[in-house]
Amino acid sequence: QVQLVESGGGLVQAGGSLRLSCAASRSIFSGDVVAWYRQAPGNQRELVATITGGRSTSYTDSVKGRFTISRDGAKNTVFLQMNSLKPEDTAVYSCNIRDYLGRQYWGQGTQVTVST
Repeated sequence: QVQLVESGGGLVQAGGSLRLSCAASRSIFSGDVVAWYRQAPGNQRELVATITGGRSTSYTDSVKGRFTISRDGAKNTVFLQMNSLKPEDTAVYSCNIRDYLGRQYWGQGTQVTVST
């Protein structure tokens, strides 16, 4: 079992920045993939960004160049730096980890609201 706790959400004006954190209850291993998802009201959950244990990253097209996913040196916290935020980025952002056996764990989510 892995516990994930997200933080850093809030209300920001369009063009602003937020940094989300996802703290895991254990170190992130080489076989893990950590992802940020988001879900806006009435929409399906969307994969935003991923980072592997080897620090390879990927992003959905709508956030490329604006969001950066990273991992700290202690390997148990993953960040999502969000710049140039747009109203359409408004959603609940959730952290997910998938281990080498395919087991998945979710955090409780953090609300991000971008005002015009």
